Amino acid sequence: MAFLNKQEFTEVIDRTPLVSIDLVVENERGEILFGLRTNRPAKGYWFVPGGRILKDETLDDAFLRLTQNELGVEINRSDARLLDIYEHFYEDSVMGGKPSTHYVVAGYHLKVQQNSLALPTGDQHNEYKWCAKAMVKGDASIHKHSSDYMDAFLNI
Repeated sequence: MAFLNKQEFTEVIDRTPLVSIDLVVENERGEILFGLRTNRPAKGYWFVPGGRILKDETLDDAFLRLTQNELGVEINRSDARLLDIYEHFYEDSVMGGKPSTHYVVAGYHLKVQQNSLALPTGDQHNEYKWCAKAMVKGDASIHKHSSDYMDAFLNI
């Protein structure tokens, strides 16, 4: 897998969309997991776990890496259901106020036993909460891109 230096990555963000996976994680009580974002974009909002797919990384490998990094447990992509492909646009980026960011996102729904997770704090999120599905759309602290998943999710 290839990694870029800060200048190269800034140029990529400025010129191309990024491809990512978002994890709409449901516990045994039917609640959805959100983490409080510590970095841009969407800093300060509750957001579903997820992250970028790396160059030369297969979707299956990216899914395993992201579930391990974001949930503390490896879950196979075959154990999740693709909700849809989404586009997320942000006025800022991980680099700061500029450049803007465009993500093409594969949103996946997966069910877990809450006690099987080992949720990390610090790098992406500094706390987590579980939210009843019916409450997500009305919660202004949950980023719109995450609450939009409920439209597809509630129609499954």
